[in-house]
Amino acid sequence: MAKIIGIIVVFASVLGGYVLSHGQIAALIQPFEVMIIGGAVLGAFLQANPGSMTMHVLKKSLKMFKSRFTHAFYLEVLGLVYEILNKSRREGMMAIESDIEDAAASPIFAKYPAVLNDTRMTAFICDYLRIMSSGNMAPHELEGLFDMELLSMKEELEHPSHAVQGIADGLPGFGIVAAVLGIVVTMASLGDGDKAAIGGHVGAALVGTFFGILAAYGFFGPLSATLAHDAKEEMNVFEAIKASLVASASGMPPTLAVEFGRKVLYPAHRPSFSELEQAVRGR
Repeated sequence: MAKIIGIIVVFASVLGGYVLSHGQIAALIQPFEVMIIGGAVLGAFLQANPGSMTMHVLKKSLKMFKSRFTHAFYLEVLGLVYEILNKSRREGMMAIESDIEDAAASPIFAKYPAVLNDTRMTAFICDYLRIMSSGNMAPHELEGLFDMELLSMKEELEHPSHAVQGIADGLPGFGIVAAVLGIVVTMASLGDGDKAAIGGHVGAALVGTFFGILAAYGFFGPLSATLAHDAKEEMNVFEAIKASLVASASGMPPTLAVEFGRKVLYPAHRPSFSELEQAVRGR
């Protein structure tokens, strides 16, 4: 909701101030300027990023209005980790083999649909439980493997933010390109001596600069920051899973192991100790 309000405030402030200053909205309708800027930005984006990144950025951008990293989601992640660690502690690591080999058919994972629907997170948990079940890796070695994977994952998760930031950085420049082309058109029309036409061409050129700067700092810059924040929150959840599993590998009981994970989570939606305890006991 806050993001929607922010977009409305940007539009209302800029256009409201323009209209109250006796500006004409019709003068801002310059489809060819939009075509120049939009086409140039799209072409530059396609050159700078892998082919799959376009749809990936689009999907991530459409999800910017609602974050899945909520209080309930954190409880679900820690609840799953607790339950599967508790089962392995009571019945042995071999008892969870069927759960980690086919998570979709696991009755434990079925209780936590938000985690099960995240294929990356599900695979992450299952892979490390599989490694732990082998019994051949010391806790510090397991933590080192975690760190290496999380480093590469961080780079991947931050790529959409960097891609959108590249758009934001380029938009003012492409706005200037559109403005320069508008001035070229203006110069070509000077011989006609039509002051109204010349004024229209100059206005269209300035609108190109306006569109580029507004889009960069009013929309794509904030979108890049939102995607970066989303990547940090996702990394934070994986760090919490890592802390819990490493604590378990070090011999901590499941209740204490998930407490290690809880402490890693950002405070904004972090469940309290009693909330987590009630949640896992309730399960």
